[in-house]
Amino acid sequence: MAVDLNLHAVIGPLVLSALAVPALVLCEYRLYRPGRYLFKPLAAMAFLWLAIAAGATGSVYGQWILAGLVCCMAGDLLLMPDSERWFLAGLFAFLCGHLCYALGFLSLDYSLAGLALSSLPAMALMVLSLRWLLPHLDSTMKAPVLLYTLVITGMLLCAGVSAAQPGAGLIISGAWGFALSDLAVARQQFVRPSPVNGLWGLPLYFISQMLLAASVATVHS
Repeated sequence: MAVDLNLHAVIGPLVLSALAVPALVLCEYRLYRPGRYLFKPLAAMAFLWLAIAAGATGSVYGQWILAGLVCCMAGDLLLMPDSERWFLAGLFAFLCGHLCYALGFLSLDYSLAGLALSSLPAMALMVLSLRWLLPHLDSTMKAPVLLYTLVITGMLLCAGVSAAQPGAGLIISGAWGFALSDLAVARQQFVRPSPVNGLWGLPLYFISQMLLAASVATVHS
């Protein structure tokens, strides 16, 4: 897979992410809230910066991915306070991010074989996630979580459609990493709050966003 990235242009966001994400993980593990408010926006800025440096504004695909990254950064900021109201707002922002990513994937040439191969694992993830989560949800959260899970599943299917693209590895890895990182958020919010959730969920989430941001360099029109 050839990826057309100008290393001089992307070194800044890569360094920022490499510094901010581990610092954020450490602060979350130690429950140091000021660190969350400092390093989480910096880590989100890194994936936006990478997408722009990789040429996101130069293609329809890149513009959709950039829009999704903006939504995800908004979700990151909205999830910083420990509040159910802010959590729902963040959930909506991430839902919009998933939709933007799906539309970006669909702007590329289709691979029906990729769609077929992604269907079973995407549906399995949806069913297993709902079976795990639904018993832990109150009545007000069941509909939002169900909708969000359906949107994630759709996004994964759309990522599979990109299988014939030069950047398919970045796209599919980023999409699945993003979806799986949501399980850490769900566990933290609904099942078993623990600093351990962030030890794997946060790095997976930010790496996935960086992969999707980098994928725009593989699309030039």
